Amino acid sequence: MNEIGMPEISNEIRDRLFKAIFGRDTAQSKQWRLELYNALRGTNYSDPDALELNTIENVIYLTMRNDISFLIDSQMTLFEQQSTYNPNMPLRGLMYFSQLYQMHLTKTDKTLFRSTIVKIPNPEFIVFYNGHKKTEEVEYLKLSDAFEREDKSGNFEWTAKMININPGYNSSIQKKCKALYNYTQYISRVAENRKNGMNIKNAVNEAVDWAIKENLLNGFFKEQKEEILAMSLTEFNAEQVYRNWLQEGREEGFEQGREEGLQAGREEGLRAGREEGLQAGREEGRAEGSIEKARETTEKLLRMKVLTLEQIAEGTGLSIEEIKELQKKISE
Repeated sequence: MNEIGMPEISNEIRDRLFKAIFGRDTAQSKQWRLELYNALRGTNYSDPDALELNTIENVIYLTMRNDISFLIDSQMTLFEQQSTYNPNMPLRGLMYFSQLYQMHLTKTDKTLFRSTIVKIPNPEFIVFYNGHKKTEEVEYLKLSDAFEREDKSGNFEWTAKMININPGYNSSIQKKCKALYNYTQYISRVAENRKNGMNIKNAVNEAVDWAIKENLLNGFFKEQKEEILAMSLTEFNAEQVYRNWLQEGREEGFEQGREEGLQAGREEGLRAGREEGLQAGREEGRAEGSIEKARETTEKLLRMKVLTLEQIAEGTGLSIEEIKELQKKISE
């Protein structure tokens, strides 16, 4: 049993709900996948089996294993759902597609060691975003933004198309794909329950019962209730733990910095003036306290293995180099 009283969950059940809806090899999932593809591209394909599912497993940390890839009309499309804004998606997409193309070349018995050019499917990387950060309906995240030096040539560009699927955004796509709309309704219901003061477990339970009553996804919530509860509780708990640790780190770091700053200020004040010393002590103490707490928080997050180094850096304020040093330390 885990900390919320639920049975331990297998790797398959831990996959996100988005992937459970659109990324399985069932007749229902195939139909939803085709519906989503048609909604995005303005096509009218009618054969669900025209989509060749080619999903990557275990590419990144457990709570991020949610990518869906398929081939149709020589187009290799990769879907990924994100509840946290991540500007590093272009780089992640580049890494995903290198694996997908390797799999494709092996499957089609092609080799790069030849005198003629090897033709490959056109890539398309779409990120479905439903986090709290305000974004445009559609944003194009570019790999060149991550280059250490500005590259105006455009010769090495890779783009992730991020589509905001929060309520009120991209309504035309959601109208054309009922499964995506129902998925968004459910996620929004959980978020609204949390805003109204429910704990995570009650928020998820109420949202699932509501989805069953509203017959979202044509009975999928009723048929897969226990699995959806397990997936949702796992995902939302992981996100909450991350937020709590960051907040705890900020509060404890501030308090520790305040106390150390006062002490340092008193000592400095004896030598160079009380007011000047207090100010300097506070600032130095807060900085040291915050940095130390940020390191402690980073070690906890590294041990959880649920976030990328970039996400940890964004949340704690430490540099990637510092995080790598801590990662090396805890692995020894």
